[in-house]
Amino acid sequence: MKNKSIKVSSILKSRWAKPAKLSAMTLLCGTILFSCSSGETETAAVSEEPGLAHESTTTEVAVADDGKGIGPVKTVEVGPGIEEALAAEGQTLFEGKCSACHQLSDQKVVGPGLAGVTENRKPEWVMNMIINPEEMTKKDPIAKKLLAEHLTQMTNQNVNEQDARAILEFLRQNDQSI
Repeated sequence: MKNKSIKVSSILKSRWAKPAKLSAMTLLCGTILFSCSSGETETAAVSEEPGLAHESTTTEVAVADDGKGIGPVKTVEVGPGIEEALAAEGQTLFEGKCSACHQLSDQKVVGPGLAGVTENRKPEWVMNMIINPEEMTKKDPIAKKLLAEHLTQMTNQNVNEQDARAILEFLRQNDQSI
């Protein structure tokens, strides 16, 4: 009787082992692929397909785009000089919240290098991108292009307007020193 039970168990093992391993591998691969997909790139790919709906959306965005971005900041007053105390505060904030993904040069790390950002973008745009990165990459044409280029959504660091203004001043200081 022992021989029969060994034979039955070895038959079951050989019969079920391969399908079980294959199922486990398939499940693992599917999980990895699903977790790597943010879903935003799929939405972007669908919205970029040609057609009447896409063309009307592009027209609406182009009309609404004033270069200030999407978010709470509508106007920013910056003087010709740098406010040193504000820039120093901004440097501390930048080092704590931004430097893991951004360099002050033109070198890309995770996100784009920030050299020249205050010369190429309006101050309101920079602050709105700092405060409101998710909505910016969904609605602002420049931010959408940056997302498509760098393939990484900027993380919302929960920066308020006052701190975003300090970071802006630090970036202005960096751009003036280049």
